Amino acid sequence: MKHALAPVAALLIGVSILLTGQGLQGTLLPVRASLEGFSTIAIGIMGAAYFLGFTLGCLKGGELVRRVGHVRVFAAMTALASASPLLHGLVLNASVWSLLRMLTGFCFAVLYVVIESWLNERSTNENRGVVFSTYVMITLTVLAIGQMMILLYDPFQMQLFAIASVLVSLAAIPVALSTSPEPAQPHAVEVGLRGLFKISPAGTLGCLVTGLANSAFWALAPVFTAAVSGDVSLAAWFMTSTVIGGALLQWPLGYLSDKVGRRRTIAGAALIGVIVAVVIVVAADNIGFVGINLLGAAWGAVAFPLNALSVAHANDSAEPSDYVMVSGGLLLMYGVGAIIGPFIASMLMTAMSATGLYVYTGIMHLLLVIYVVYRIFRRVSTPAEHQIAFGDALASAHTASTVYEEEIQQHAGDAT
Repeated sequence: MKHALAPVAALLIGVSILLTGQGLQGTLLPVRASLEGFSTIAIGIMGAAYFLGFTLGCLKGGELVRRVGHVRVFAAMTALASASPLLHGLVLNASVWSLLRMLTGFCFAVLYVVIESWLNERSTNENRGVVFSTYVMITLTVLAIGQMMILLYDPFQMQLFAIASVLVSLAAIPVALSTSPEPAQPHAVEVGLRGLFKISPAGTLGCLVTGLANSAFWALAPVFTAAVSGDVSLAAWFMTSTVIGGALLQWPLGYLSDKVGRRRTIAGAALIGVIVAVVIVVAADNIGFVGINLLGAAWGAVAFPLNALSVAHANDSAEPSDYVMVSGGLLLMYGVGAIIGPFIASMLMTAMSATGLYVYTGIMHLLLVIYVVYRIFRRVSTPAEHQIAFGDALASAHTASTVYEEEIQQHAGDAT
C-alpha cells in the first residue's frame, strides 16, 4: 500500500484540505440562507445551480487540462473556488448566491477531473483499487469533518466563510510543491452519450435517479433539519451521520453485488431507501436527536452507494472499447439529475413541509425499484463471472478522468 500511495501522497493531502473546505461550505450555505429568510425554492435553485456548473465543468475540464496541464489547472481552480465563500459572506443575495454556486460547481468539477485523472495515471491495474478506495474514504471522511466545523462559529458571522476560503486556498500548496511527476497532458478529450441506454438501461437510470435524489439531499437537508428541530447544530450532525452511513456500507454493498448480482442489490438498496424515507416523513416531528441521526445514517448507507452500483452494472454490460463513453455518459446523467433534483424537491417542501424532501427521495427510489425489478424479470441477470470487480467500478463511479478518451483507451488496450 505504501508504494501505491507514495506517488500521489501530496495530491491526497491537497484533496483532504480541499474537501474539508467544501464540506464546510456545503453545509454552511443552506443553513445561512435559511437563517436569512431565503425561500426554500431559492435554496433549491442554488443547489441546482451548483450542479449545472458541475456539469459544465465535467464537459470543459478535460479541455483546460489539455491546454495547460494538471498543476496549473488545479492552482487556478482552487484560487477561483476560494473566492466564492468570501463573496457569499459579503453579498447576501439569493440571485448572486446562485451564480456563485454555479461557479463553485464548475471549479470543483474541473478539480475532480484533475485529481482523479492524476490518480488514474499514477495507479496500475494491480493497485488501482487501493488507491481509489483510499481516495473515496478520504473524501467521505473530510467532508464529514468539514460539515462539523459549522459548530465552531455562529453562521451569522463571517468566520466560517473565511475558514472555508482559507482551506480551499491551502489545498493548492501540496500539489504545487510536489516533486512527483505531473501526468502527461491528454491529446484529445471527448464525452459521448450515444448508445448508453442501449448498453445498460438500469445503470443509466440508476445514475440519473441518484443524481435526482442525492443532489436534493445535499442542497436541502440542512433546511429540513432546521425546520424539524429549530436547532442549527443538528444540520452538521445530521449531514455527518448520513455521510458516515454511506461510507460504512459502500464496500459491503459492492461485495454483495459481486455475489448476488448488481440489479438485485440496486433494487434492494433502493427499496430500503424508500422505507427509511417513509419512516423519516412519519416520525420527523416526534423523534429525538439520536433517532433522526440514526435514520440519516441508514438513508445514506443505501442512497450513496447506488451510484457506484449503477456504474458497476453499466460497465458489466459494456465492451472494453465502450468504457470511456459509458463512464463519461453516466457522469453526465448524474449531473443532469443533480441539476433538476433540488428544484423539484424544494417545490415539494414548499407545498407540503420540510419532510417533502424525503417524500421526494422516497418517490425517486421507488421508481428505481420498479424499473430495476422490471429489468430483472425481462432479462437474465449478468453472470457473475462476467462482472467487473466492484473496486474497479468504484473507481469509475468517482472519477471524471474518463473524458480523456484516447489516453484511457490506450491504457485499456495495454491491459488487454
